[in-house]
Amino acid sequence: KLSLNERTKVIQQLTMSIEEKRDIRDQVQQKIGPRTAEKDVKIHRCTQLLYEAFYSLRRFREIMLMCFQSIHPWTGSLKVIGSKFGTGVLSYFTFLKWLLMFNLFSFLINFSFIAIPQFFDMGINNLTFTGLELLTGSGYFTKTIFYYGFYSNHSIQASPTAEQYNMQLAYFLTIGVYMLSCFLYLVFSMGKSFNESVVEVGILSGDAAKLLCSWDYNITNEKAVELKRRNLSTQLKEMLSDKMRYHRQLSTKQRILRYFIHFMSWIISLGTTYGCCLGIHSYSIVNFQIIYKDPIEEEMQKQAATLVLPIVVAIINLFIPLFFSFLGVMERFKYARHEIYILIIRNVLLKMSIIGVLCYYWLVTVASTVECWETFVGQDLYRLVVIDFIFSLLGSFFGEFIRSIMGTHCCRQLGVPEFDIARNVLGLIYAQTLAWIGLFFAPLLPAIQIIKFFIIFHVKKVSLMMNCQPPRQAWRASHMTTIFIFLLFFPGFLGALCL
Repeated sequence: KLSLNERTKVIQQLTMSIEEKRDIRDQVQQKIGPRTAEKDVKIHRCTQLLYEAFYSLRRFREIMLMCFQSIHPWTGSLKVIGSKFGTGVLSYFTFLKWLLMFNLFSFLINFSFIAIPQFFDMGINNLTFTGLELLTGSGYFTKTIFYYGFYSNHSIQASPTAEQYNMQLAYFLTIGVYMLSCFLYLVFSMGKSFNESVVEVGILSGDAAKLLCSWDYNITNEKAVELKRRNLSTQLKEMLSDKMRYHRQLSTKQRILRYFIHFMSWIISLGTTYGCCLGIHSYSIVNFQIIYKDPIEEEMQKQAATLVLPIVVAIINLFIPLFFSFLGVMERFKYARHEIYILIIRNVLLKMSIIGVLCYYWLVTVASTVECWETFVGQDLYRLVVIDFIFSLLGSFFGEFIRSIMGTHCCRQLGVPEFDIARNVLGLIYAQTLAWIGLFFAPLLPAIQIIKFFIIFHVKKVSLMMNCQPPRQAWRASHMTTIFIFLLFFPGFLGALCL
């Protein structure tokens, strides 16, 4: 015996007119009896009510998401960037927005469960604020809730009648749960991004579907129509670039020469990375001896001396990736994506090696000498984050603005620069890795990251629109976000494993 919904579906599938289907429906209802029909109608009404309730909840969720996206400060910016510069450049800004949300969640968790309880057990800070602390992170900030050494190692009680709050357990448990949550969310995001960008793109995408079925006829605004037209045009160019293959036949001599250039580029890049790490390790020890072994009378000079190591690291992170980009241009890859992937690998090796050398310096040299070494490491990480932010702004100025002026007025052969995706993305991953390492030593460091990423988003957007040109070779970066999350997965995994 079929239910009402099943009978309705069977009747709808019949190749008859509407009148004939209605007659069949009436005959079926007469045969099964009025009571059964009324019972089916009641069940159908209950099902319909449940369906309407679920549909209303889903519509409410969609409306709330639309309202949230409409007030989002960068929704319109992402659409403009994607329509003009393509999915490769758009993936950088999407990844930046994603990291900003990540740090916002981290700050709310740490501030709620670590910083607020410590307010009830704060002492008086007798140090004077000079303004230099905004760069060095030391001085007045040392006696605040920003660093590990300020937090109590005993239970806190807000009032005599309130329950005790175990500060030690809360500190480690909050950071541990957060890092574990980050690790699980990265795994989920990586799987979701892979499914959306690789599996579904390969199954559902098509040139005809993109050409004939992608237009949204609800768009009536002239500006929105132009933006949608440019976006579809860029997507079609990217799809066509995937269809066009480079079939040039190289001779044996040319092929050997190409392999030799690639080999020498790798030797030069690896040698440069090794030399930078060796220089940072040697200078960090010398700088540490100057700060803590040699007597410096003025506190101002001591704080200024602590900025030298972060500046050296920032200079290396600014100019060496530019050198790697020059090597990529000299290698002349067939496809733009291959050049970006190679640059990402070289930049990952450089930045992760630098972080490894600094961790060795902190855990071996600093931990065995300084009494409260956790606070010292937290201050070092604060300086690295702040100086890296300043040099990121300088990189946008010199690497894009000055280059654009030179290419348009001084030396037209240089041309207007393109947005360097590999260098900028690895800068974000490097900054986020520093934030995760510093989370234990400076639990409110994500607040600095929020301000940093918010400013960088808008500075990079303005620099992109004013100083950069769209990629000369259109290419589709459908799985670029997956690769970015994959690269961020390893620092998150190491952080969760250490905790």
